[in-house]
Amino acid sequence: MNSMRARLLLVLLVTTGAVWFSAATWIYFGTRAQVEQVLDARLREAARMVSSMVTDDRVQLASAAEAVSLPDFVDAPPGYEKQLSCQIWSMSGSLVGRSESAPGKRLADAGEGFSVTEIGGETWRVFTVANDARGVQVMVGDNMRMRERLVNDVMMGTLLPMSLFLPLGALLIWFSVRRGLAPLDAMAETLGRRHDSDLRPLGVDPMPTELRPVLHAINGLFSRVATARDREKSFTAFAAHELKTPLAGLKTQAQIALMTTDEETRSRALAQIAGSVDRSARMVRQLLDLAAADAASAEGDAHADVAKVLEDAVTAVSPVAVLKDSRICVTGAITGAISCDRALATTAVRNLLENAVVHSPSGSNVRLNVSAESGRMIISVSDDGPGMTEAEILASTDRFVRGRASSGSGLGLAIVDAVAKRSSGSLSVANGPEGGLTVTLTLLSQGQESPKGESCRRL
Repeated sequence: MNSMRARLLLVLLVTTGAVWFSAATWIYFGTRAQVEQVLDARLREAARMVSSMVTDDRVQLASAAEAVSLPDFVDAPPGYEKQLSCQIWSMSGSLVGRSESAPGKRLADAGEGFSVTEIGGETWRVFTVANDARGVQVMVGDNMRMRERLVNDVMMGTLLPMSLFLPLGALLIWFSVRRGLAPLDAMAETLGRRHDSDLRPLGVDPMPTELRPVLHAINGLFSRVATARDREKSFTAFAAHELKTPLAGLKTQAQIALMTTDEETRSRALAQIAGSVDRSARMVRQLLDLAAADAASAEGDAHADVAKVLEDAVTAVSPVAVLKDSRICVTGAITGAISCDRALATTAVRNLLENAVVHSPSGSNVRLNVSAESGRMIISVSDDGPGMTEAEILASTDRFVRGRASSGSGLGLAIVDAVAKRSSGSLSVANGPEGGLTVTLTLLSQGQESPKGESCRRL
């Protein structure tokens, strides 16, 4: 059963039915016991009154048994006036008198008190009183068939109104469930009427308290979707703008190379074309890296071997480092794993190294230091470049934001920051004490630090 309304209605109906059945059962047995006590008390009182009347000679002995049918003594409902039967037996065993409704056979063979006797297929409940002063026994009995009829009539009068309540109660429960779930239907209708571009938060105040967590969750989802959509729009706009400039430059330089007859001018134009192609290729690669970092799922992150990540990153930066005649010095080698996808981790470290090589003077060193502490892997890249101002450091991870000395696309540190956030890590940017820039990437670690050493390679 997939309907919440149907499940709730079924639970309420079953629960109410169980409560009603339990109450009816308790009332039935409780009322039956009370009625039985009342009827037994009536038998006892009737027998003692007849015995008292016999003792006081208020009635003749032969007609004393009819006293149980007097209106002043028995105030029975219509149809029950002659329910009680009375017999008076002498101690010698002869029948002295009996009421009109009493059987001819002896009602009880036992001594005083209550007893049950079957006579002619009828069962009797009898109370016997011994009158020693007159030498007789007074027996007053109820026909159990009549008694059961009386008990059943009392129970029907009690349970019938309760039975009539069942369909009314079911109708009230159905109406209550429908009214109670009406706000949920209203919320579904509101969401169904919305356009896919309408990400405004839903109102919370008119809604019941139970629905407010759902509304807060939906509004939070709307906010995240709106943020992601704005980021995609901004990404598309900036990417289009950034790609348009180098493409325009490529077209211009190509036209110059085609139109000029001067070899030196043609060579310079072709060199410019090559440089523009390199910058465009790097920008496209960074755009793809950024898209991959944004699309990656943190739940799917694996464990990457840090040595292989560093090796892949250094190898990827080799062409850029060769052009700058730079060296990459790796210190504090680590053996172990980091909690990050290998491709994403390689992308992050490669961007750090590439930024450092590009912004450092030709022939300088780029220092890559790796250390592990408190379950975290710390990867720091330092260069000898011009560094950044405080304002540039604050905006360094914003997308398409370049520093004053940068000629790139402004995506390098944004990519690293996206990878760090995806892997529950962090990124920090600071100027070095002796100049240059130090960028530190911190990721969760599952390795141990090996003896520190230093390895520098000129690429």
